[in-house]
Amino acid sequence: MKKNQRFRGVLDIYLRWPIYLSALVILEVGLVAIYPANAIFMVAGFAVLYTIVAVAIYRVRKDELLDSVMDFATHYGQVQKEMLKNFEMPYAVLDETGHLIWNNDAFDAIFHVDGLFRWSIVNDAYGIKKEQLPGMLEPTEIKFTIDDRDLRVRLRRINLDYEENNLIDPDRFNGSVITALVYDDTEMNNVMRLNSEGSTVMGLIYLDNFEEALQGAEPTNAAIVTTLVDRRINRYFSIDHSGVVKKLGSDRYFIVMKKKALDEMVEDNFSVLDDVRKAASGFKITMTMSIGIGTHPGDIDQCNSNSKMAIDAALARGGDQVVVRNEERFIYYGGKHDQTETNVRVRAKRVAGYLKEYIENYEKVIVMGHSLADQDAFGSCVGIHAAARYLGKECRIVVNTITTSIRPMLNSFMSADDYKEGTIVNSDEAIDMMTDATLLVVVDTNKPELCECPQLLDMCRNILVIDHHRQGSEKIENTLYPYVEPNASSASEMISEILQYFDNEKLRIKNYEADCLYAGIMIDSGNFSTKTSGRTFEAAAYLRNNGADVTRIRKMFRDSMESYKARAEAVRSAELYKNEFAIGVCPAEGLESPTVVGAQAANELMNINLVRAAFVLTLYQDKVYISARSIDEINVQVIMERMGGGGHLNIAGVQLKGYTIDRARDELKMTLDSMLEKNEI
Repeated sequence: MKKNQRFRGVLDIYLRWPIYLSALVILEVGLVAIYPANAIFMVAGFAVLYTIVAVAIYRVRKDELLDSVMDFATHYGQVQKEMLKNFEMPYAVLDETGHLIWNNDAFDAIFHVDGLFRWSIVNDAYGIKKEQLPGMLEPTEIKFTIDDRDLRVRLRRINLDYEENNLIDPDRFNGSVITALVYDDTEMNNVMRLNSEGSTVMGLIYLDNFEEALQGAEPTNAAIVTTLVDRRINRYFSIDHSGVVKKLGSDRYFIVMKKKALDEMVEDNFSVLDDVRKAASGFKITMTMSIGIGTHPGDIDQCNSNSKMAIDAALARGGDQVVVRNEERFIYYGGKHDQTETNVRVRAKRVAGYLKEYIENYEKVIVMGHSLADQDAFGSCVGIHAAARYLGKECRIVVNTITTSIRPMLNSFMSADDYKEGTIVNSDEAIDMMTDATLLVVVDTNKPELCECPQLLDMCRNILVIDHHRQGSEKIENTLYPYVEPNASSASEMISEILQYFDNEKLRIKNYEADCLYAGIMIDSGNFSTKTSGRTFEAAAYLRNNGADVTRIRKMFRDSMESYKARAEAVRSAELYKNEFAIGVCPAEGLESPTVVGAQAANELMNINLVRAAFVLTLYQDKVYISARSIDEINVQVIMERMGGGGHLNIAGVQLKGYTIDRARDELKMTLDSMLEKNEI
């Protein structure tokens, strides 16, 4: 093809004239050979003649040659322009600020820019902001939707640098342009969406406390409730959402359905939870259920594994909720109501055996609670210390900040005759003591970032967790045994239960140890008025039998005048938001432990009529601490979880780093508004 291509016209003549003049050079060589004596004159004459001919051709043909080159360039550029103009991919050139310079027809068909003056891709309609325009190093991809079309625009900045181009003076021009190439992902996304909606999801359903809920009920009512619940579950999953339900036992079901059905259930907030509860409540029976659903497109085995992880998480959080485990994380729904108390004597005995075995198998024990330890956290640590002391093992308690709430308990513990110097350590000392032969026990929290010394979690592989707060997505991983019981009033209650069954009930704790555990139960249960059960009073009776003195403990809890005034101010200045949520601010100035006072103020606010939930905000050490309380109408745990915190149904909280009081209060109100609108409270 290239061999047949030829130049035409002036350009052809201009390229050929050196060949024609080469004949003169040949003639010159011949004459020099014949007349060598006159060679110098002949060479000079031919050089002059060659120069005259070359200059003449240049002067005569220059304009015609330039016209031919420009004609070729124009024709070539027009071809390129037509190619881009008719290019099927939408394409445009923008200036530095995103305003349109040039576009092809496909781009105009999408954005309808023809005739629009100074059209810009920086537009709220597309969700593109000026800050998203690309820099010099990397292109930028932005996704948006126009007319139900899923579009993706790739923006690349090109620097117009002419330093190496002699045709344009670089001092007269500098800057850049942005090229925009648009991809239409609508069909691909539709295929992916159909594939996702058609993928299989699996789930497990557990009826919480099925046997306990039916105990004491009339046999006829129990049979009716069982039938009603079974019908509600089958209708919801099989008929309403075209799934398959397989009953595994009296209180367990296995479900299989499409991902589209799961999306529909999310939209109606898993109404089956309320349907089952209402069906049972008509016969004065409290029954809830937990659902764990696993998703993983294309991998049935992983989908099944995810469903098991999801149901474990739902049960660990106290039941009465749905947990969905996808490829990346846990998602929680429901959990708005309290669960019937679970009979966990068997589990407490099993944990007591585990704890004894673990302590015996390790050289020493380090125990810690959450940062800014309260009475429950410190009392729980003392209980673990008592178990280690009984087995003759060295035990250290990590406490960094001694707050006013635990100082009386700490003084009582450290003033005992058998107290060993160095039992209370800070984080640095605990880190230095950590070895592979150390058992780490974490009490009253299951979130890594809330621990007194989070670094210990990374250093130790032998971790035991004992906590009464619901588990969230962030939890302590790779534990020997996570004993999380959201139905317990406190971690002190759980450890008191364990100590009762420790080593065949041979362990007797000291009276100061019993005081610390009893104090932890009293504080977290609001003097036995919140989250209490028969287990709570049995634990208290055990501690009383081991020397706990209520009068002595009450003296530990007396407030300073400053704390009392701050608590009163928080109650006095509280506002009643939406006529049901009390929101107050606790002053921190002059208080040694303002967060504790804030929690006490939240408890006080719950004594006011019409208040369904109370929130007290305290600014302390560049964090805003929110203490949340309720009685039985509102689950404050799900509210605090939405803001990044946690807790359990009636007592919860969150720490907001870098917030002001006003910003934290606004965020709390927005969270309440959003959850009320979606009926999530």
